[in-house]
Amino acid sequence: MTHAPDTAFGFSYHGNPLDRLSEHRGDADWVAAHRAAPAARFVFLCEGKPLVDTSGSQLSILWEEKAGAALAAIGEEVVLLGFQPKTEAPVFAATLAADPERIDADGRKLIDLRSLAMQGVLPPGHMGMLAQASSLLHWHVSHRFCSRCGSPSTMTQGGYRRDCLSCGGLHFPRTDPVAIMLVTDGDACLMGRPPRLPEGVFSTLAGFIEPGETIEEAVRREVFEESGIRVGNVSYMASQPWPFPASLMIGCHGTAISRDITMDEAELEACRWFSREEVTAMMADTHPDGLKVPPPLSIAHWLIRSWVEGRS
Repeated sequence: MTHAPDTAFGFSYHGNPLDRLSEHRGDADWVAAHRAAPAARFVFLCEGKPLVDTSGSQLSILWEEKAGAALAAIGEEVVLLGFQPKTEAPVFAATLAADPERIDADGRKLIDLRSLAMQGVLPPGHMGMLAQASSLLHWHVSHRFCSRCGSPSTMTQGGYRRDCLSCGGLHFPRTDPVAIMLVTDGDACLMGRPPRLPEGVFSTLAGFIEPGETIEEAVRREVFEESGIRVGNVSYMASQPWPFPASLMIGCHGTAISRDITMDEAELEACRWFSREEVTAMMADTHPDGLKVPPPLSIAHWLIRSWVEGRS
């Protein structure tokens, strides 16, 4: 059984409202005409941080092209993200090659993706657009040369392909699938603490899905490798784009068929079982030892809350 994520839980980077119209991307003239349209809007990033308009009552990431051109030269490598609903205005994304200190002024500010997600200050759907823009622009920066022959490649298809004119190689953006899972055994759930988490925070286990592996196999393998726990039934719950730089978090629920933990100390600092009552206190910031779960921006939080509230 699958479950659609409840937007009230607020995990970020999902809900992208744009109509991508991918069937038209191969028409370079069509893309160019929409870029020149008066209604066209742009998402700008500089050193990986989105440019945010802070001049109004509500923050926005959408700008006219001339706003970016006033800060830095905008090259031809501009990505078509899609079209806004109702207005059908085209939305593009581009990287600004400018001094960040020069940009942070006069109602504009560079704010990193995590901070924007934590603060929840953008209109609905804007974080989804940022996930798309950030992932695509990062791919273009890191794949300027053909992986077959080493020659420079050229952006085509509105930003969704790079072509090598030397050997004919065609290269496409990649998305890295990650299995993220809450494993339970009756009224207890399994969580761990990788070193990167803030002190006192426990989270779901997670790991990259390897080539030739199903989602279910990845869940069972990752859980066993990190905790020594065997998992039986695995069910899909929901997914979340994670633009760091271009992952897709595939949220799952797993049922444990063993109980004794053998932790991989190279991956985790701690790993243990938590009762539903204890996790409820962690979510309410009332745990006697100060333990916490990840913030609502992540699908990990949604998976944990779903189980606490009996939705798994």
